[in-house]
Amino acid sequence: MKVQYFDLKNKRALISGGASGIGSSIVEHLCEQSVEVYFIDIDTKAAQKTINKIKRKKLKIPKFVKCDVKNIKKLKLSIQKIIKQGPINILINNASNDQRHSLEQITEKYWDERMAINLKHYLFSIQAVKKSMINNKGGSIINLGSVSWVRGAVMFPAYSTAKAAIHGLTRSLANDLGKNNIRINSIAPGSIATERQSKLWLNTKFKNEILEKQSIKKQLLSEDVASMVLYLASDVSSGCTKQNFIVDGGLT
Repeated sequence: MKVQYFDLKNKRALISGGASGIGSSIVEHLCEQSVEVYFIDIDTKAAQKTINKIKRKKLKIPKFVKCDVKNIKKLKLSIQKIIKQGPINILINNASNDQRHSLEQITEKYWDERMAINLKHYLFSIQAVKKSMINNKGGSIINLGSVSWVRGAVMFPAYSTAKAAIHGLTRSLANDLGKNNIRINSIAPGSIATERQSKLWLNTKFKNEILEKQSIKKQLLSEDVASMVLYLASDVSSGCTKQNFIVDGGLT
């Protein structure tokens, strides 16, 4: 742990897609800060792996809730059950899927499915926690986006469109939520060497291409994004809302 945010101790956080990748790192970093963490995912095996890792480090143990974020009814019910045990202070919308696809491959069904997994649940999760945060006199909402749409990255136009919309969603809700001391910001990661990215796409050639374009010549890791999440979750960033924080090493 590089930094300790004393105000985060015993706060309650909910994160979607927390079983692996950037989400898993966020869960671990929040647990290091003694946050009471709940995380939602469909991958039970990966979730247990994350929990076991945190147990080995003797950190505060997170609670896993199995849920498909595309099922909005079940998602809302899951959030309501968590809130019954106490208010949610921090909401981190992170679950997404960057499956590669071409323009020609997109069908109406595929488009709707991509929007459901990469965008739709963000709004309904915010809707589900708003009252809890109002009753608790404030909160912090953090939406994970991407720089893919800024770069005009190829091979996932539906994904990039959803990620661009997250930036718009964040800004459009800031004034409404701000009246009740609820802050909302987005984070746009660049090329992050998660296990999935390294296995599927981040080969030596692509990595060198990214590093050539980055201002900082180092491969970014999940912890680089998680560190920004901690800052935005803490009251240290109490003056920050309606903003998009880019973590891409100067790629864009």
